[in-house]
Amino acid sequence: MNKLTLVILLFLLFSCKESKSPKITISIAEELSENLQDGRLLLLFHHDEGTEPRFAVSDDVHSAQVIGMDFDNHQIGESFEFDISGFGYPIENYKDIPSGEYWVQAYVVKYETFNRSDGHTIKMPMDQWEGRQWNRTPGNVYSKPLKVNWDGKSDLSIEIDQINPPVEEPEDTEFIKHIKFRSDLLSEFWGRDIYLGAHILIPRDFEQNTDEHYPLMIFHGHFTPNFGGFRTSPPDEDLEEEYSPRFGIYGYNKIQQQEAYDFYQKWISPDFPKFIAIEIQHANPFYDDSYAVNSENIGPYGDAITYELIPHIEKEFRGIGEGWSRFTYGGSTGGWEALAVQVKYPDEYNGCFAACPDPIDFRAYTTVNIYEDENAYFIRGPFRTTERVGKRNYLGHVSAMLKDMNYKELALGGKKSRSGDQWDIWQAVYSPVGTDGYPKPIWDKYSGEIDKEVAEYWKENFDLRYIMERDWEQLGEKLEGKIHIYCGDMDNYYLNNAVYLTEDFLESTENPYYDGEVLYGDRAEHCWNGDPDLPNYITRLRYHTMYLDRIANRLKKTAPPNFNQQTWVLKK
Repeated sequence: MNKLTLVILLFLLFSCKESKSPKITISIAEELSENLQDGRLLLLFHHDEGTEPRFAVSDDVHSAQVIGMDFDNHQIGESFEFDISGFGYPIENYKDIPSGEYWVQAYVVKYETFNRSDGHTIKMPMDQWEGRQWNRTPGNVYSKPLKVNWDGKSDLSIEIDQINPPVEEPEDTEFIKHIKFRSDLLSEFWGRDIYLGAHILIPRDFEQNTDEHYPLMIFHGHFTPNFGGFRTSPPDEDLEEEYSPRFGIYGYNKIQQQEAYDFYQKWISPDFPKFIAIEIQHANPFYDDSYAVNSENIGPYGDAITYELIPHIEKEFRGIGEGWSRFTYGGSTGGWEALAVQVKYPDEYNGCFAACPDPIDFRAYTTVNIYEDENAYFIRGPFRTTERVGKRNYLGHVSAMLKDMNYKELALGGKKSRSGDQWDIWQAVYSPVGTDGYPKPIWDKYSGEIDKEVAEYWKENFDLRYIMERDWEQLGEKLEGKIHIYCGDMDNYYLNNAVYLTEDFLESTENPYYDGEVLYGDRAEHCWNGDPDLPNYITRLRYHTMYLDRIANRLKKTAPPNFNQQTWVLKK
């Protein structure tokens, strides 16, 4: 063997050793393997011992690392050889993960098979009444965090021996009742029983005054395990004050308890108007709520909520049961939903109060114009490329880029909108169904290139400003006096930009003029909901009371003559 051949062989041998991928073997305890045929396996790394890696994946710069892989037809007793070369976030390639000491955890997101009425068969996570939280879903299995010295080369064995327990559903109390309602419409669409739920806050003396009927206040928002912000006892005296990094104050947990107790005291006072307030549970395989509209991918949630669930609640809890007596309100996702149901069901609701709504004009889909921009992640010029920002604070300091926020979902859920997170649910709600049965992407999840045909579908079906403008001749009279929108002008996700564009249209309306309200909070971040005098960390706890004056005025204008304005009941 000559020297050249020897050098080549040594080089090849050295290269093979350097490029060798670590073998990651993940086993599942046999008693936990049942019904885990299909799913997504996640490998998570975190630097902080105090937080399990599964709870540390975020848009924040301190996010845990996650790498994901899908699996099909897994057999009981088989181990996984994890595909470490799969897509990762925040670091895309495992080879770039710095060597060091980490807490490592394996986690399985279980998929179930749905044979939908549209002819498509898809595999998705199923909400187990926890609100479609992948890291808490009952039945999902995981390993205990394992401390490892990671060098990117050494093999690793992990045993999954933990399982998320079932959810404990809340019990009824004197004022808060709970229902779980099988939807015929949704069950037909999904090919199995699908339930809607609601937490119902009933007025004082409800059981005694059986001849009273009440307006319905519908609070839209994310899945909640119980009715929020209502407490019949004073704050806990021994409660240790906690720091809120979001609001930069200590003792926010005590403030929340005090506000909840104050609300209770108002609710039972003799001069407080009587009505029913509800919070809807409509988690689904894609997200913790449905966005309350009909969707090709999610199903007919708009009709199910408006024509099945709400009439059922009104019948059971003596709601008036007519469109003039229903009001919608909420913030963020709930803000979009409040406006969307008012626009799409204009006769069924008598006013919406939409705070910091998700994008209501897709020319400002956060920082993307999906109609004119070619790429969601980058602004490209002839000599340079700039990434689009995704999140900021009230000073404009950026903490996340739009690309990274989407890459997080790509690592968690893959390419079929299964992450259970924000961008994937928007895509699932607004998009047509793709040929594979999953939502057709608005943009390539990796490159960011926008699909203009999908954008056009979004425009015609879910761009709320465009729909109002397109159909104002028919909608105007039905929406007059009903639209109220509130947003901070430094919204963390740039949602104020879509509100500006929508306000421009609303202020231009004629025959009729929209006659509503659009207000902005100076330097206010996400979740500002319309009060210029109090800090938002207080007002966000007062959704059920802060719009009552406007609602009362609306009732005076639109209620039938036999409606008692003093007690909000129908006279005999």
